[in-house]
Amino acid sequence: RRGYDGAGAWTSLVVGFGHVASVAVGVAALGGLFLAAARVAPLHFPLGDARAWIACFFVVEFFYYWQHRASHAVRWMWATHAVHHSAEQLTLLSAIRLGWTGAFSLEWLFYVVPVLIGFDPRMVFVLLTLGLRYQFFLHTEAVGMLGPLEWIFNTPAHHRVHHACNAEYLDCNFGGVLIVFDRLFGTLRTQAAGTALRYGLAHPLPSQRPLTIAFGEWRGLFRDLRARANLRGAMQTA
Repeated sequence: RRGYDGAGAWTSLVVGFGHVASVAVGVAALGGLFLAAARVAPLHFPLGDARAWIACFFVVEFFYYWQHRASHAVRWMWATHAVHHSAEQLTLLSAIRLGWTGAFSLEWLFYVVPVLIGFDPRMVFVLLTLGLRYQFFLHTEAVGMLGPLEWIFNTPAHHRVHHACNAEYLDCNFGGVLIVFDRLFGTLRTQAAGTALRYGLAHPLPSQRPLTIAFGEWRGLFRDLRARANLRGAMQTA
């Protein structure tokens, strides 16, 4: 009804391709670190045991929740994650508008912990990847409420609120496949009746060019580091 943002869709595609390339580089650079973590883990859960996969699913969901929550609270991480929130329409293509600097933002540190617990790195990466693929379908306004599923799973309704830049909806609904950790830790919010959601960044970037989207928040961070008297002030998200 509002018209489709074709230029924004092409931007999402370009940013998405850049993300794929950055992930390939990151995996090549960090793969050895995860293998080293697996070697020093005190336990090793068998890759062929279904119970290990079920347990690992919940562990990965737990650490995804905290990694996602941290990426909204720690500006060093937000500089990467803000890319995903820059789309001003919530469509399936906005799901692939992802940052290029995840390895630099240290997002991967959260997933070293499950490996140190004893889960095989391949198990962790498969479950994390499948969880992110599930989230692709959450980026839509075409699906309404899903009844009882809303209590357990992250749904399009929950994720729309997560992407809203309305002041009352900032920094909520951090779950991946599940929404239960938001319920447990008090970060769940639902859309109020009659409230229209606005998407995009609370402080929009000066342009929607792919390079500005990919590095605009980093530019702002380093500008504030130069301008402010202390590191803590510069690292806080707005």
